[in-house]
Amino acid sequence: MKIIADNKIPFLHGALEPYADVVYLPGKETTAEVVKDADALITRTRTICNEALLAGSRVKVIATATIGFDHIDTAWCEANGIIWRNAPGCNSWSVKQYITALLVTLARNRGLDLSKMTLGVLGVGNVGSKVAEAASILGMKVLLNDPPRERREGPSAFVDLDYLVAHSDIITLHVPLQKDGPDATWHLFDEARLAQMRPTQILINSSRGPVVDNRALKAALASGHLAGACLDVWEGEPDLDPELVKLLDLSTPHIAGYSADGKANGTTAAVRVVAEVLGLPLTDWKATDIPDPPQTLDFEIDAAGKTAQEVLTEAVLHTYDISADSNALRADLRAFERLRGDYAVRREFTSFTVHLLGGTPEMAERLARLGFRL
Repeated sequence: MKIIADNKIPFLHGALEPYADVVYLPGKETTAEVVKDADALITRTRTICNEALLAGSRVKVIATATIGFDHIDTAWCEANGIIWRNAPGCNSWSVKQYITALLVTLARNRGLDLSKMTLGVLGVGNVGSKVAEAASILGMKVLLNDPPRERREGPSAFVDLDYLVAHSDIITLHVPLQKDGPDATWHLFDEARLAQMRPTQILINSSRGPVVDNRALKAALASGHLAGACLDVWEGEPDLDPELVKLLDLSTPHIAGYSADGKANGTTAAVRVVAEVLGLPLTDWKATDIPDPPQTLDFEIDAAGKTAQEVLTEAVLHTYDISADSNALRADLRAFERLRGDYAVRREFTSFTVHLLGGTPEMAERLARLGFRL
């Protein structure tokens, strides 16, 4: 039995070797010649799994250790008897941490009072629902847009896209990439949509690069039509437009979901899928030995004289300094893949214990709701 695995998937080495020949390769080196005698692929988004790669192979299952699956030609796989699975929700807490750090950093850098602002969340699945919760904890009003959920659940919790764009101060995107159909998201924020926005608004995209027309975004920022934008995902990545990067508040190399905990969840899901399809005794396997981050997992905050937003900002940025990721990419855009592939250990809020000195019960309650231990 042979399994091809992306060599940047963490916590995987040793799990499958007792039962199969496991070949670890960079995603872009996973070719048709390599996979023709493989039984399974464990992959990330850098490997395009389509007819060109898979035709004539003996691959039975593709497990991507990611939420996204637009790199898989699902229709072709299903028509040809290849089972595919993604890992929904695996890094939702990681993206929650990323967006929370982004929001408090924007607030600090721009002098914003988040409690007087509205966040519009597009896509309210595993990720978007956690982002909405975090924004609420930060004191923001939240508007939700999710047409598939609205059709299933009714309109009471949701607003339409035009309303959200008109009434949000910051808009954050958490939708899958769909090129057609009633819920198409390809260039959802194109020139026309961006023209609907106001010069005081900020746009955030950590979903899929082509959800935002990057050329139109650059024009909107350059003309002053938008106050700002932050991108973690890009059209044409890893080749970035340096002019666009200069116009953004924060620019990161597709790492919003790259906490060590999120990666472990993705690897766990992928191994279990492969084990189930190939009949391996690993259907209860779990990635373990997640390393500690550089900063201490146990820390104090002296809340004396500080607002709730200041306390929350201090706690969040202790766990993750998003500006460091942005600065590293800005220093060398050619390092996109290296920064992504060799990403430092980042642990989620639930790994940290906060000792709150002089804080109010309301501050403690909000920290606990974000996921911190107290």
